[in-house]
Amino acid sequence: MPPIEFGQRPPGATRPVGAIRTNAAKPSTAVASAAAPTAATAPASALASALASTPAAAVQTSPALDPGKPPIDENRVSVIRNAIQKGTYPLLPTKVADAMIAAGLMLSTKP
Repeated sequence: MPPIEFGQRPPGATRPVGAIRTNAAKPSTAVASAAAPTAATAPASALASALASTPAAAVQTSPALDPGKPPIDENRVSVIRNAIQKGTYPLLPTKVADAMIAAGLMLSTKP
């Protein structure tokens, strides 16, 4: 990919702006940054250790966010389960295919 030029180069720039090479990382900088935490990573590690020591019971949730029990008809589920076990549950390939196509269309369209 050719370099992208936007007017003059900034002071101290050694090459034109271009695509970033992800495999050009230098191992010496990766080892040095992993061995010695910098000032930017020190607060994050302090926060992580503070959060880890906080008991989970201290977090309170609102009862308004509780969705409750899912709307499942237990009788209907048992009827369908028994029919499947007995082999009497009606499977119509055309209905299964139509449902699969409809689900695919619903997932592929953006709202």
